[in-house]
Amino acid sequence: MEFALNVDREFFPLDEELELVPGILTPSGQESLVRLCGWMPFRRAAETIDGLLGIEVNKNICQQYTEKAGAAYEQMQDEEVDELEKTAPPAPQGAEKMQISADGAMVSLLHGVWAEVKTVAIGEVESPGPEGGEVHTKNISYFSRKVSAEKFDRLALVEIHHRGIENARKVAAVMDGAEWEQGFTDHHCPQAVRILDFPHAAEHISALGACLYGENTPETKGWLEERLHKLKHFGPDELLVEFRALQEQYPEKQEISSNLSYLEKRRNQMLYPEFQALGWPIGSGIVESGNKVVMQTRMKGAGMHWADKHVNPILAIRNILCSDRWKEEWPKVEDQLRKQSALNRKKLHQDHAYSAHLLDLQLLDIQEPVIQIDTPKKNKPNPWRNFKLNRALYKPSDPPKN
Repeated sequence: MEFALNVDREFFPLDEELELVPGILTPSGQESLVRLCGWMPFRRAAETIDGLLGIEVNKNICQQYTEKAGAAYEQMQDEEVDELEKTAPPAPQGAEKMQISADGAMVSLLHGVWAEVKTVAIGEVESPGPEGGEVHTKNISYFSRKVSAEKFDRLALVEIHHRGIENARKVAAVMDGAEWEQGFTDHHCPQAVRILDFPHAAEHISALGACLYGENTPETKGWLEERLHKLKHFGPDELLVEFRALQEQYPEKQEISSNLSYLEKRRNQMLYPEFQALGWPIGSGIVESGNKVVMQTRMKGAGMHWADKHVNPILAIRNILCSDRWKEEWPKVEDQLRKQSALNRKKLHQDHAYSAHLLDLQLLDIQEPVIQIDTPKKNKPNPWRNFKLNRALYKPSDPPKN
């Protein structure tokens, strides 16, 4: 009895004509599933979509579909960055006043490893009311990746360009004191007004008070409240004079020296009365809340640990959702998935054609020609080229005399 040959994977010919996406779900079913998985854990999403739409899937299928869609969007954005760098098209028109804020937050990976996810939040600064008050930022969008600072600078171009930061009339970079964040501003918006996040400056001043009066004591709280009021309404100069005097009085206290050095270096970023008069926010709350909204809410649940390769695809889906761009971006994700499916089908055709060719040769009892590549022969070592003390150990015998 002869055995039948194994049957390889195939595809339905109408997939392209019907514009189906790869997988077992309809396009609308896949969209609903990925959207749910972007908001909630995979197991809960599986239960929810079964209850709402009657689509029975398990946790693994939810994860596979979501990560595949996220990876497609990530690839699409990376390709867009390549194109922007090659062609340098004009950026869209930005808003009148815009804020950019970048920050990092930690995510738990497998095997007890922690890694930093970097996020930039971009928004439009609203004008304060006639009575002043707190300045708000609206229409906030996010870009997040778990990559190095240098790679993040490059990849974030896709969102910086999309929001028209280059053509915004005024931009403020409200950041904490991390060096990579200042490098990010240098890379994308060197003309921006640089503002040190006020709560971050307060942390360093609080450290000075704790060094003098102890942590969380009534004396420290009263001292800190008075200094922060001065900083917010009168600027840093008077405080810096006071802190220098403290350094001279307590030269042995390293906490005073280090925090004073940090604040002095960022003196021009703490001109809070001027910034507020110009209608700028003095806090980077949009990115700190972005860390929670984009990454922590979805990826730091109880018992969650992520494989390294799965982090960025989930972040890509979260960026779409939290930036309120689902209707705009999901059709692009579907197109990218169809392109990938078409490439897979093309490769499948090529593999089948090659397999058929080998089968024909086998049936005709013809051996596939083997191309041999001549390799240069290695010369055998000459025994008389073994030198010691600059002379040969062996010499050829004298030629015979005629």
